[in-house]
Amino acid sequence: MAGTSLPSCLLSQGPSLLFSSSNQVSEANQCRIGITSGKRCRVRCFAKKKISFVDQILDYIEGGPKLRKWYGAPELRPKDGSLSGDDAEFEEEAKDDLDGEKDVVFVTDGDSDLGQMIILQLIVKGTRVKALVKDKRKALEAFGSYVELTSGDASDERFLKKAFKGVGAVISPTEGFLSNVKNLRGVKHAVLLSQLSVYESSGGIQAMMNNKAKKLAEQDENTVISLNVPYTIIRTGKLENSPGGNQGFNFSAGAAANGSISKEDAARICVEALSVIPPTGLIFEVTNGEEVVSDWEGQLMKVMQRQSDKK
Repeated sequence: MAGTSLPSCLLSQGPSLLFSSSNQVSEANQCRIGITSGKRCRVRCFAKKKISFVDQILDYIEGGPKLRKWYGAPELRPKDGSLSGDDAEFEEEAKDDLDGEKDVVFVTDGDSDLGQMIILQLIVKGTRVKALVKDKRKALEAFGSYVELTSGDASDERFLKKAFKGVGAVISPTEGFLSNVKNLRGVKHAVLLSQLSVYESSGGIQAMMNNKAKKLAEQDENTVISLNVPYTIIRTGKLENSPGGNQGFNFSAGAAANGSISKEDAARICVEALSVIPPTGLIFEVTNGEEVVSDWEGQLMKVMQRQSDKK
């Protein structure tokens, strides 16, 4: 506006000033004001590259993009994706070490609501994640470089051998994957979320609608038990789209047939189950209820002890 000048405190800061329309990390647009003379200034606006959904979540939870590398995001590379000789050699050594450690968690059906919730919780825990997805493009937009994405047929042994490279644990949140697997060679722990109790308790038209899913759930459970890998089968109540973290839990026998649980809580239990690897296998039921759980490792050890006492 005519007759209006910039404050002297700004003029004293130098010939180039940068102002952001918001202090938030995820702000998309900024304006640069360059002072070219005593009464004239030039305003230029530009847009930052849009960050992924997971980046925004981590920025909100942990305070900024500087911490992203703590959650598994790789260092930026040149545009051609190339590495220097030393860097390439280091990366190959790191891959070899990773294969030895077997610290990757493989999540099946990463496109599903439950799969995505599990993946996000694993990322926040700083866990290396590999996910089986149907649409790599959409998954890449959602999770960026935090997740190694793969697509293929679970019954294809060559595909599984490659997919399970470096994998120490498998989480299967939906029916149909494990029943096609012939072996889990190299995997130390398999976690299966099962709706079998819900399907078995349904009747009438609902039972007919659930018949296919019930058969798949039965096959998944039977397969994971027969694969000679330590397993945890989590038989949940009916899965609900309600927010998680607002209710307690019920681990009593028979609870899953008539109870329900939020998908977020079910996803969390799948992730927490990784902390306790049973000697052979652990099967338990869970729904939302009154029991507050603050120590998941202790809670799962208690559930495992109950199962052992019944034998």
